[in-house]
Amino acid sequence: MTFSRFRFFPLLAIMALGVILAACDDDSNGNGDDAAADSDDPIHAISTTNWLHDAVSSVGGDLVEAEALMGPGIDPHDYIATEGDLTRMERADIIFYNGHHLEGAMSDVLGQVDQQSRTLAVAEQIDDDLLLEPDLDLLGEDFDAPYDPHIWFDIDLWKLATEIIRDEFIDIDPDNEDVYQENADAYIAELDDLEDYVQERVQEIPEEQRMLITAHDAFGYFGRAFDMEVRGLQPVTTDVEAAASDIRELSDLIVERQIPAIFLESAVPPQGIEAVQAAVIDRGFDVQIADEALYGDALGSEDTDEGTYVGAYRFNIDVIVEALTTD
Repeated sequence: MTFSRFRFFPLLAIMALGVILAACDDDSNGNGDDAAADSDDPIHAISTTNWLHDAVSSVGGDLVEAEALMGPGIDPHDYIATEGDLTRMERADIIFYNGHHLEGAMSDVLGQVDQQSRTLAVAEQIDDDLLLEPDLDLLGEDFDAPYDPHIWFDIDLWKLATEIIRDEFIDIDPDNEDVYQENADAYIAELDDLEDYVQERVQEIPEEQRMLITAHDAFGYFGRAFDMEVRGLQPVTTDVEAAASDIRELSDLIVERQIPAIFLESAVPPQGIEAVQAAVIDRGFDVQIADEALYGDALGSEDTDEGTYVGAYRFNIDVIVEALTTD
């Protein structure tokens, strides 16, 4: 792999964040929870990704004013916070972020915010024994997260994330514990139904074709949960670029295994997967790129089914099954 250095938030913006946060007095920024608990106003919750936002808004319901920093098609690995994002984070009662270096380019910003405001790195609250370890040899010595951050592709882990979010809201607003519990239970029930649906659909794929090849290695938890082999052209972060040797090795594997389809991701440029397809065709095998890109690091538009966790996950498995079972 060719390693490209992580792009951290510009120094000027970090300084601006410090000024914004320092301008708040101790009563308004000391962790954000006292003001929210003493007010009839909804809790203002910021989530970095729209995957997280879906869980936060579902658990919070009418008691929470929830918003996401990153929208459809946004790659969280290299997202750089804007001045508007800084203002929104400063005003939030609680900031939820994924952690484990998913928001790599925001590391400095999140470190600054963590010193002044109430924050929660949701994935980092999950027991390490339940997490996947990426191949650090592919990531370079500057990659400082020992675990794959894409926990949302394991539905059972997402249930744990939901409970973590629920408990955080209860800690901030204990008077409404029953509401947060009820909302979380309803959301987890949807996840249970989704898990059954995905398991049934996976069984439609012939065992020898249960290989998911995508633009980057975001689907490891999906593969573990549903017994599918997963390969990504890039590793768990898109900050590490694929080399010609990676394209060659992946194309050789596709030809050897006669894999009928490979997949784009909505938040990753298509050139890498297109290069793999071209290399496979050069070897005399006709691999198809699935008609629809998978939702990997970002959900779809907020006003669509794919703008929700359940909707995007169902969309993904439907696309995968159709592409891998088409003659």
